[in-house]
Amino acid sequence: MSPVTRARAVGIAAGLLADSLLGDPHRGHPVAGFGQVAARLEWITYADSRRAGTMHTGALLTALAAAGLTAEHAARRSPLATAALTAAATFVAVGGTSLCRVGDRLSEVLDAGDIDGGRRLLPSLCGRDPSVLDAEGLTRAAAESIAENTSDAQVAPLLWAAVAGVPGLLVYRGANTLDAMIGNRSPRYARFGWAAARLDDALNYLPARLTGLLTALCAPVAGGSPAAAVRAWRLDARNHPSPNAGVAEAAFAGALGVRLGGPTQYAHELQIRPTLGDGRSPAVADLRRAVRLSRAVQTAAGVLAVTVAVQRRRP
Repeated sequence: MSPVTRARAVGIAAGLLADSLLGDPHRGHPVAGFGQVAARLEWITYADSRRAGTMHTGALLTALAAAGLTAEHAARRSPLATAALTAAATFVAVGGTSLCRVGDRLSEVLDAGDIDGGRRLLPSLCGRDPSVLDAEGLTRAAAESIAENTSDAQVAPLLWAAVAGVPGLLVYRGANTLDAMIGNRSPRYARFGWAAARLDDALNYLPARLTGLLTALCAPVAGGSPAAAVRAWRLDARNHPSPNAGVAEAAFAGALGVRLGGPTQYAHELQIRPTLGDGRSPAVADLRRAVRLSRAVQTAAGVLAVTVAVQRRRP
């Protein structure tokens, strides 16, 4: 194992530790800064076409890749610098701690019967329209978001950090951010956001399936069944409109013994989604279990990422 390889593994571990202690920065988050740059560039590049969206997405992600490669090349002279750079990039890219904190807070608010408070918190987890949701709807939306973002916000960036270093990590987080901004099917972004959405699907394909596997393995932590998680994944994930979110959500539904999916209201459309899992509707206690399961999956993914980074032969 080369010093650079060891430094990358140490950096991933240090970045995860920083995230577990601090969570996402409330101000000056680099991901938010990237989003602001992307929004300003959109004023110049926007056209109602796939070509314009592909150029927009390509320009932004090429810049991120170049920045990552340049920084990693400069840091390679010193293992300490490599570890520090990897730690900083990992800390910026992952979001599992804040995800679980919001999930815990939402369960507390719903337990207290504060529906308005729950509606105010939900946008921190997902893009649903909270104004139309009651306590049961808020609970289901939160559980689904916990499942999906366990993959998107934690497992995927860790996997890309382990196999592709800082450049891969930055490109993944940039693509995921662009998908959230322009990858929806609203009239404005149906064509312009096509490239961002398809690239995000491609980059999340393997991480989502790793999330499904880790969810099944970790199901007993939340009092669930590995076999039920695998069964729901196998039977129901393919019916979800997303090739990746369906895997994570179905595996969580099976592991928790609940039923997710159904009518889903976004700001721009109502989606009638198939159900995932064959259990009961999730209660607030199940949301707590979902958070517990997410933390277990995140921990397992962190151990796996550090192990893979250590085993990499080429720096």
